[in-house]
Parts: sequence; structure tokens; C-alpha cells
Amino acid sequence: MPDARDASPYDALLLLSFGGPEGPDDVIPFLENVTRGRGIPTERLKEVGEHYFRFGGVSPINDQNRALLDALRKDFAEHGLDLPIYWGNRNWAPYLTDTLREMVTDGHRRILVLATSAYASYSGCRQYRENLADSLAALEAEGLELPRIDKLRHYFNHPGFLEPMIDGVLRSLADLPEDVRAGAHIAFSTHSIPTAAADSSGRVEDHGDGGAYVAEHLDVARVIADAVRERTGVDHPWQLVYQSRSGAPHIPWLEPDICDHLEERHAAGVPAVVIAPIGFVSDHMEVLYDLDTEAKDKAEELGLPMRRSATVGDDPRFAAAVRDLVLERAAVERAEEVTPCALGVLGASHNLCPVGCCPSRAPRPAAAGADSPYA
Repeated sequence: MPDARDASPYDALLLLSFGGPEGPDDVIPFLENVTRGRGIPTERLKEVGEHYFRFGGVSPINDQNRALLDALRKDFAEHGLDLPIYWGNRNWAPYLTDTLREMVTDGHRRILVLATSAYASYSGCRQYRENLADSLAALEAEGLELPRIDKLRHYFNHPGFLEPMIDGVLRSLADLPEDVRAGAHIAFSTHSIPTAAADSSGRVEDHGDGGAYVAEHLDVARVIADAVRERTGVDHPWQLVYQSRSGAPHIPWLEPDICDHLEERHAAGVPAVVIAPIGFVSDHMEVLYDLDTEAKDKAEELGLPMRRSATVGDDPRFAAAVRDLVLERAAVERAEEVTPCALGVLGASHNLCPVGCCPSRAPRPAAAGADSPYA
């Protein structure tokens, strides 16, 4: 492992997340930020906003990011890593541009970015990079000296991301009634995206049926399922399923939907299901509403015992994984020999997103990649 205290040449870390409303008055403005440019009518936004209003108009994601910030700062301090950590969001305060401006004003010029999305996809990677480019353009227009920005590699198969999820599945299985536990199926759930976006996710050589997005999730599911079998002696059947679909109904999205899957499993005589939300770093709105509300209601309607396992959140092992990723990337930048840490069959992801990786329908500048205008 690289020196536990040497993050050079980097002088700061930016936690970059999606953002969410923190009160009822924030909900519609937040959704307008998320959907800007898509022409979605306000009435439709109000319908979607009901998901947030059920929880007092507050998304849990900001508090979860605050908890992760605390965990990261604690871990860095305990291991002698003197690297300040900032936080910025794409769609709500603290806004990315404001945070980058603060970082530049504080004198930071080599910034690493940790995005709260572990997998390759347009919405999970390149869109964050596009937002970074937008913010850099705004700072450039203000006459500020621009920092160099790099993004940490996808961490879906890092042990510090996987081990907490393995433990979560084991706890959920143990919480099921004993008479249905051994026959329980595992539904590994992630955010559905249009199949066209999935097919073009990852490097150009990874494009195809499901692209890197599906391949990475399947690899994670196999690692977790194998670990559960090794630790319990039971080989639980499993399937990758999807949730949180949005958009026009005529556009194909990844399937099966989690609620449809529960109906199908129940009809097949499955005695219980554990839902493992492997596509999410923390218990934000998609987890609380689509799984803890809709999927839970569906399971109760069917009389199907169901448990939902925990996301990684601010688990200390994830904080340690972030430290490992920071030191790994710093060592790479110093041209040192590095052995990346990764489980599964896919190996460690690329450090620099190549040209053609997770393309958008309308090409836009994206920072922190081989095609970045801000090298």
C-alpha cells in the first residue's frame, strides 16, 4: 500500500454528490434543477415531489453526506493523512461551483474528486464530469486560476465497498424467520437507466448489451452471493433487478423492476426475499421510497417475507477504502508502482475516463477525462 500520509501532488479532496431538498419549500426548485432543459411541466414535478413530501420534504442524502464527511475526516486524521475535504452538490446547496470557488480561494490547485456513484454510466460518471466542466468554465469566466481536477476511479469492487454490503445481506438473512431463511432469494437492486445508456456505458470496448453498467453490477452481485455462501453454507439464488425508473414509457429501460420481480418470485413459490441495494452508496430517497415504501408494500400485499439490507453509508471500512483510493491515485500521479485493490473478475477500473466513455446524446465538455478541455 502507498505511504499512508502522502497524498501529493493532491492538496484537497472534493466529495461530489447529487444533492437533495432540506425542506418542503426546496422540493420543486430542487426538481427543477434536476430536470432543467427537459421541458417537464410543473404538474409532473409536483407528482414526483410527493415522494419527498411523504418524508417532510427532506431528502436524507445531505445528512448522509455530512455523516460520510465526518467519517472521512476522522479516518484521514487517525492515519496522518493531512488532506482537507470539501463537499459540493450537482443539484442543491452546497452547489458545486460555490464549493470549487471556495477551494480555489483557499489556494487548492490539485483536487481529487470522490463522486457518490460507484459504477460506470452517463448519469453516474460522465454527467458529474460535465458538471465539473461547467463549474470550471464559470470560474474561468470570473478570472480565477483554475485547479487541475482528477476523479477517483470507480470503486464498485473495492473491498471497503463490498464488505459492508456482504455483512448487510448476512444480517438481513439472519433476521428472516428461520423456516424461510434457507430458501430466501437475494434481489440485488440498482437504479434502472435507459438500455441505450447502459449499452454505451464504460469504455468503448465495453459497449454492448448492458455495457459496463450491467457487467459491474453483476460482478458485485456474484462477489456478495459467493461470500454469503462461503459464510453460511447456503447457496441462495439471486438476480440483478432494477428500480426508480423515470422518463417516457416508450423508451426501453433496464428490467425487471423490483416490484415485478417480487410478484414473479412469489408466484414461483419463493418463501422470502432479501433486497440488497448494491447500486446506492447510502439510503437516499430512491432507497427510502422505492424499496422501503413501494417494494415493502408489495411484499406485504403478497404475504412475502422481505428484508432490505443496508447500504454502505458512513461505514468505517468505506472511509478507509476512500483513503486507499486517494493514496493509490496519488502514487500513480507520482509514477510509482501501484497494485490496485479490487475483488471480482473485472479488476480495477481506469483512472482516466477515455474518449467515448459513457457518451451523452448531445456532446458536452467533461472534466477529469482524456477528453477534458481542462487538462
